[in-house]
Amino acid sequence: MSVPDYMQCAEDHQTLLVVVQAVGIVSEENFFRIYKRICSVSQLSVRDTQRALFIRYRHHYPPENNEWGDFQTHRKVVGLITITDCFSPKDWPQTFEKFHVQKEIYGSTLYDSRLFVFGLQGDVAEQPRPDVAFYPNYDDCDSVEKRIEDFIESLFIVLESKRLDRATDKSGDKIPLLCVPFEKKDFVGLDTDSRHYKKRCQGRMRKHVGDLCLQAGMLQDALVHYHMSVELLRSVNDFLWLGAALEGLCSASVIYHYPGGTGGKTGARRLQGSSLPSEAANRHRPGAQEVLIDPGALTTNGINPDTSTEIGRAKNCLSPEDIIDKYKEAISYYSKYKNAGVIELEACVKAVRVLAIQKRGMEASEFLQNAVYINLRQLSEEEKIQRYSILSELYELIGFHRKSAFFKRVAAMQCVAPSIAEPGWRACYKLLLETLPGYSLSLDPKDFSKGTHRGWAAVQMRLLHELVYASRRMGNPALSVRHLSFLLQTMLDFLSDQEKKDVTQSLENYTAKCPGTMEPITLPDGLTLPPVPFTKLPIVRCVKLLSLPTSLRPHKVKSLLGQSMSTKSPFIYSPIIAHNRGEERNKKIDFQWVQGDVCEVQLMVYNPMPFELRVENMGLLTSGVEFESLPAALSLPAESGLYPVTLVGVPQTTGMITVNGYHTTVFGVFSDCLLDNLPGLKTGGSTVEVIPALPRLQISTSLPRSARSLQPSAGDEIATNVSVQLYNGETQQLAVTLENIGLEPLEQLEVTSKLLTTKEKLYGDFLSWKLEETLAQFPLQPGKVATFTINIKAKLDFSCQENLLQDLSDDGISVSGFPLSSPFRQVVRPRVESRPTNPSEGSKTGDLGHVKWQLFNVRQEEEEEDKEEEEEEEAVAAAAAAAAAAAAAAADCSLMQVYCQHRTHEEQSSCSSEQLLSLLLEGLLEGQCWQMYVMLCVFP
Repeated sequence: MSVPDYMQCAEDHQTLLVVVQAVGIVSEENFFRIYKRICSVSQLSVRDTQRALFIRYRHHYPPENNEWGDFQTHRKVVGLITITDCFSPKDWPQTFEKFHVQKEIYGSTLYDSRLFVFGLQGDVAEQPRPDVAFYPNYDDCDSVEKRIEDFIESLFIVLESKRLDRATDKSGDKIPLLCVPFEKKDFVGLDTDSRHYKKRCQGRMRKHVGDLCLQAGMLQDALVHYHMSVELLRSVNDFLWLGAALEGLCSASVIYHYPGGTGGKTGARRLQGSSLPSEAANRHRPGAQEVLIDPGALTTNGINPDTSTEIGRAKNCLSPEDIIDKYKEAISYYSKYKNAGVIELEACVKAVRVLAIQKRGMEASEFLQNAVYINLRQLSEEEKIQRYSILSELYELIGFHRKSAFFKRVAAMQCVAPSIAEPGWRACYKLLLETLPGYSLSLDPKDFSKGTHRGWAAVQMRLLHELVYASRRMGNPALSVRHLSFLLQTMLDFLSDQEKKDVTQSLENYTAKCPGTMEPITLPDGLTLPPVPFTKLPIVRCVKLLSLPTSLRPHKVKSLLGQSMSTKSPFIYSPIIAHNRGEERNKKIDFQWVQGDVCEVQLMVYNPMPFELRVENMGLLTSGVEFESLPAALSLPAESGLYPVTLVGVPQTTGMITVNGYHTTVFGVFSDCLLDNLPGLKTGGSTVEVIPALPRLQISTSLPRSARSLQPSAGDEIATNVSVQLYNGETQQLAVTLENIGLEPLEQLEVTSKLLTTKEKLYGDFLSWKLEETLAQFPLQPGKVATFTINIKAKLDFSCQENLLQDLSDDGISVSGFPLSSPFRQVVRPRVESRPTNPSEGSKTGDLGHVKWQLFNVRQEEEEEDKEEEEEEEAVAAAAAAAAAAAAAAADCSLMQVYCQHRTHEEQSSCSSEQLLSLLLEGLLEGQCWQMYVMLCVFP
């Protein structure tokens, strides 16, 4: 016997083997339709007895295995059912002849046979035949099951007659010696009259009768015969048949202990009277007294159905522990014979199935390890694939998942062995997919973001590479891209720098022909491969929604009810919704976006690759409102630190918008990366309100911009800074141009001015305007322009000159001034009482949102030649001080915080107040001009 049956289990010893085959040309679909109906009749209760017959069907069975039918009767083909198509009476003789030829293949062991003919009608079909059944077609064949039952009953009659014939003691007749095929040549010339030979014949025949009793449903008789056979064969050292007797004893005990079966098949067998009938309880063959038989184990109806109380009383039945010991002994005897390798292998498989039920995985693994090293003949590639696949299933059965995956992977590689003319890449790919759970590998990338990595990364990467190669050889590039993307995403931390370069290069080559998408891939067997987003290329550490620029930022109009009115909800605190509100506050942003304006989201990204990473088509994924994402492209340096990236988009509608993630295209693979799937991500919230579009106003003036950068008094105000030079008493016009650059009309315009002063005697009427003509153009439509004119007049009152002189004397440089506040508010700020320690700090503009008039100290460029000239100049300066005051009052000139420039002095120096007044008087006497510089802030 050269072809093992890897599906064997212990309870198969009680079955009758029936082969179902097609004769002539029969379509595969029609054949298996009838074959399934035949297989449905696998158990039959024998009439007028408490016994049951079990049938094992095969549609293919090697004839050489049939030669081992005497060694183990369940290997003998006892029934043959053939299926054929015959549509013409002329073809019937030829068809019937083929049926007889088919019977001759198994003729030496057949008990009975049947022929099912489909399509033949007429006189031939109406002739009654016991072994032939005619049906008009495959749909009109309701009696198939009934004919199979009749066929099984005929098998039972022949089986029972053979059992009785072999079991009956014929003292005068010589017992034939049963042999296996390879033993026949060894017994040529032996002394058939020797005691040793006779015991050998008796032991083998007892074992054979035990097999027949087991098939006939007589479990207790089978146990008795097996025990007797073991004693006889052990005495003559007939190890091969001794092993078979021990295996039969184990099988009968397994059937007794586990009536549900060990094969794990649906609809497991359940015995219906698997013991002796009442008259057989007292009918024991000679020699049965040598075996311990407990009469209490037998009742008038056979073995008591309550097996839990009877197992200990049936002394002929092995205990669960003894079953395994006897299996080990039997396998050790089989191993002594090279030609019994198939028998040994099948015995190991049966023992493993029993141990799996007993939850003894470690012992089962020993049997399987022995099965791996059993040397059979030169197996074909298909037989090797079957062998490794069954070993994988058995290891899976006992809980050795990684070992199971190993053998299944070996079977997959065997499908594409070089010796195969047409490699089965699809079968290879299917088997590789089945190995994934054993290596703790899932094709769902979400399973790899739940915690630490499980399994051996090196083995997992090897397996993924094999999946990529197999899918490519299958001609499915999309599948190759998906597996290679999964490898890069999930195994990135375990790849070396060179491996990262190789994998990305391969991925780019694949995506050049078939770009990667986010669509699930469904395989022919129903398995669905989920998409693989590249959340690690690049790695995102922080996501922050940015507010609009100050010039576009919306501000809520103050309530008409007043600031003292509370806007909080009047409802009492509810613990039911408090938790949900807290979560919403954590995600919602306290600023707003505006419909139609460009909005920004900042990402802090990191490139883990050892080379420059090019990210294309990177944009935002949002929900809640219609949003136009403006994709960006970036290039990140190799292994860069955190790198800021700003993604922009334009909301098209109003409402609450949630930033769910971002999309990228890396190495030709398009990815949708959700924030919820990013580990270690920091975010300040992802939901923001989008309000309706607002008008946008652009302001320009006729005056040149100021060189000084002035800040408004509040951080949310926008200023346009212009400068003008005015003499005291001079007036100049400022033309302000208003342009609506938005998409909404500008409905209102408000211009105000306010004078803030801390010194009542200091005042100035600087600004005045008229808006009648301008307001007539409102509402100002998009793209339209309106203008109005502001009159700027410099007029200061110096009636408080004594206080001014005192201020100059105290401070050296005064910081009091006339600031302007938004919009067009005229302000006088209080002077700073404390004197600055650093003169340069005292001259700084401080608050950039104000108009500053500052007095700069000037220094004479001419150096004094001698001490006498210096004293002279000091006297002149003292005299000029008084004259300057009078001249200032008469000329209405201001010394208060003006930009003073002495045209004859190119260099400035720090001077005392008296020296400044002296220089001023000198300038006035010489008729030189002094200028006042006014700086304005215009707020939209």
